[in-house]
Amino acid sequence: MTSLFDQGPPAPCPRPFNLAAHVLGRADACPDKIALAVLGLEGTEAWSYGRLKSAVLGTGTGLLQAGLRPGDRVLIRLDNTVEFPIAYLGAIAVGLVPVPTSAQLTAPEVARMITTLTPAAILRAPGVACPETDVTIIDQPALEAMRDLPAARYDMGDPDRLAYIIYTSGTSGVPRAVCHTHRAIWARQMMIEGWYDLRYTDRLCHAGAFNWTYTLGTGLMDPWTMGATALIPAPEITPEQLPGLLAQQKATIFAAAPGVYRKLLKPDQSFDLPDLRHGLSAGEKLSQTIRQHWQDATGTAIYEAYGMSECSTFISGSPAHPATNNSLGRPQTGRRVAILGPDGPVPLGHEGTIAVHRDDPGLMLGYLNAPEATAEKFDGDWFVTGDQGAMDGDGQITYLGRADDMMNAGGFRVSPLEVEAALNRHPGITQCAVTDIEVKQDARLIMAFYTGPEPLPPETLDQFATAELAAYKRPRGYFHVPALPTGANGKLLRRALRPIYEAMNGQA
Repeated sequence: MTSLFDQGPPAPCPRPFNLAAHVLGRADACPDKIALAVLGLEGTEAWSYGRLKSAVLGTGTGLLQAGLRPGDRVLIRLDNTVEFPIAYLGAIAVGLVPVPTSAQLTAPEVARMITTLTPAAILRAPGVACPETDVTIIDQPALEAMRDLPAARYDMGDPDRLAYIIYTSGTSGVPRAVCHTHRAIWARQMMIEGWYDLRYTDRLCHAGAFNWTYTLGTGLMDPWTMGATALIPAPEITPEQLPGLLAQQKATIFAAAPGVYRKLLKPDQSFDLPDLRHGLSAGEKLSQTIRQHWQDATGTAIYEAYGMSECSTFISGSPAHPATNNSLGRPQTGRRVAILGPDGPVPLGHEGTIAVHRDDPGLMLGYLNAPEATAEKFDGDWFVTGDQGAMDGDGQITYLGRADDMMNAGGFRVSPLEVEAALNRHPGITQCAVTDIEVKQDARLIMAFYTGPEPLPPETLDQFATAELAAYKRPRGYFHVPALPTGANGKLLRRALRPIYEAMNGQA
């Protein structure tokens, strides 16, 4: 048998359709229920479903009154506040195309995005980096004032039309603008059943920031779609304070990246969380050590999911079908997934590349203005992830590593080429290579290795990187070497950087 798992066709998306209308579809039935609670040290900021829907549709009205028209792209440069999801959904509600971005990006990084996107407007909060531009700026106070405007009407239309754009680091080193449709939210129903087991009565706490796409989807839009309550810790909350908040808020599901679990867990620790049903993890591979520590501390399981910016998550474990043998789980109902070799799906148990069928409703439309890069991601009927895996007879897929050199920094996929291109602009660097290295169990950091006339002070390189790269993309260590490792054809061997790091740090 071959490694092809077909979980049956998904339910067809309604027509006409609007992503924001779907997310807030239960608001009228439960207007007084808490949709969102922002958990701070000095209290909770609560938003009812009625207030949330009013703010979203009022923002939609304000954006149209500002001269924007359906189809216009809107770059979001807002901070980790509730204004981020309100502006995001407000734009989609009236047919605009929001582009959510991390507040950590630098002005040069944003300038390159503006060139690609040609946005009609930028929604900007004070202190969030943005280059000088002729693009219309709508500041946060103006956005907040829009909440009280009369409600806009939803822009209903073809579910296959463009809804939003997100950025991901591509293997070329150039961040790619990933175009998604309105039906992408409809496809997330497969995750709600096949990963979360999310219910109307749940109180889901997500440890990420508002402006992270993992939080936008898993932490906000999916609970709101179900009429559940989303709990988001305020920026000042540390990982160590999360268990107390989970208990206080009677959280039933907790979602985070593996790095957050690692920080909040200590050996032989236990948490009294009687309301918690389970945890969720995504963004990078979860280690068995973290999984077991959480089980010991809470008495509940962590269910892991695998996906990417181009298709969100489509392989997962769930309460109904827990993953076994450290696998990722299996394709969700409605998904068609294969493990591909050069001649198509490989035999069961054999290694190949994880791929999802091109008809998956959650799959991207393509990369903006990059048809060749889009075509390169497809092999016939399959979208090829570039990650390696193997499938067993039950459809469970074991993750076997990356086929490329992409790095994972705290759940963010980062292209080494992008980081190298930035550092190579330093006048004291002849050539640079970066990779992520496991410096201790379950902790991976980006490290940079460079050649040049002489070693440079690490603080000088860090200051240079700070002006060029978002914090999560910046190396945490810099190593001057006489030469970078290359193969017989002269190609850089990033996998050979780890032994150099070990030798320079006296490790075995």
